[in-house]
Amino acid sequence: MVYFDHEKLDVYKIAIELIVLINMTIENFPRGKAYLADQLQRAGASIPLNIAEGAGEYSRNEKSRFYRMAKRSATECAAIFDVCHHLLIIEEKNYQNARESLTRIVAMLTKLAKFSEKPN
Repeated sequence: MVYFDHEKLDVYKIAIELIVLINMTIENFPRGKAYLADQLQRAGASIPLNIAEGAGEYSRNEKSRFYRMAKRSATECAAIFDVCHHLLIIEEKNYQNARESLTRIVAMLTKLAKFSEKPN
């Protein structure tokens, strides 16, 4: 089987798993919180999409730029999960799982962005 470059990255796989967690989490959002669900879905989807764009780039600067954008989206997701947790609209287990995944994603993207900036 032929793989795209982004499919070989562990951070991409974790980001896809996060999308599943986000979708399971927002199914239980109460009425009136659709704006949080929408923002979480969009920020969450941006993570693997920017990872894929970065992995497909040849330019080191562009590669790094996409990884940094993915990192910013992950940080945004963390903030949205914090808001939801403080509003008591998500289960503690989902909150902790999301934070664990996002912490890993941010750490991996930080390293990828820094590595991509280094000249050959």
